[in-house]
Amino acid sequence: MVQRLTYRRANPYNTRSNKVKIVKTPGGNLRYLHLKKNPTRPKCGECAIALPGLAALRPREYSRVNNTKKTVNRAYGGSLCANCVKEKIVRAFLVEEQKVVKQVLKENAEKAKSEKKTKKARK
Repeated sequence: MVQRLTYRRANPYNTRSNKVKIVKTPGGNLRYLHLKKNPTRPKCGECAIALPGLAALRPREYSRVNNTKKTVNRAYGGSLCANCVKEKIVRAFLVEEQKVVKQVLKENAEKAKSEKKTKKARK
């Protein structure tokens, strides 16, 4: 006859957090071995792809791991992928360029306006 098994923890239901596998002990008995949930890779905050170079761990395990396994050596290292950081830099550069162009156009318009006034004053 098959040996009946009982859960070894307080949760009596077959839930995602209560997964088990059957293990044979050195004494010849069968027992449930509780399994941990599989970790997922950290994702990019903008495009949601898995970040390369980072350890896939459960949230609590990140506190016990050193910083080199949690980040990469770049701006926004552990939270954005390289492509998103590149886009962010290019976008910021273009916004600054747009401000400069706007300022130059404004100065040229003012210069043209003042030249018109001086021509009218001369006549």
